[in-house]
Amino acid sequence: MGEASRASGGCLCGAVRYSAVPAKPEMDVCHCRMCRRWSGGVFMSVPCNDLEIENEQALRRYVSSEWAERLFCKDCGTSLFWRFQDDESGHVAIAFQSFDDLAPVSFAEEIFIDEKPALYAFAGERPRKTGAEVIAAFEAQQQEG
Repeated sequence: MGEASRASGGCLCGAVRYSAVPAKPEMDVCHCRMCRRWSGGVFMSVPCNDLEIENEQALRRYVSSEWAERLFCKDCGTSLFWRFQDDESGHVAIAFQSFDDLAPVSFAEEIFIDEKPALYAFAGERPRKTGAEVIAAFEAQQQEG
């Protein structure tokens, strides 16, 4: 999953296929309650740009907050994309597990660490941000854009 090359992937049933350009060869993990419910665990994602989706009709969109939406396959339910609503930057967080090639990426950060259940923890050192820190960064980004 190189920084400048396109990466492809799709859902479990194959109804949704996509390609995108990873913004950086990193994976982030979100522990927020919504991501845990949506993904059935934590949402592991790769920040990407220039998303191209085949068969967009197979996607279902769920507006999950004032600023974000989640997209998933309406046939098999695979969680695929998280993005800002009405964001023209092209930035999207794509589910790490949905990529065809899970080439080496670094585990960059964990967010909403204050919502993480106590029964699990990822090994290793990396930045861990609280929900308040993440929301403040989102709001600052929205004001800039």
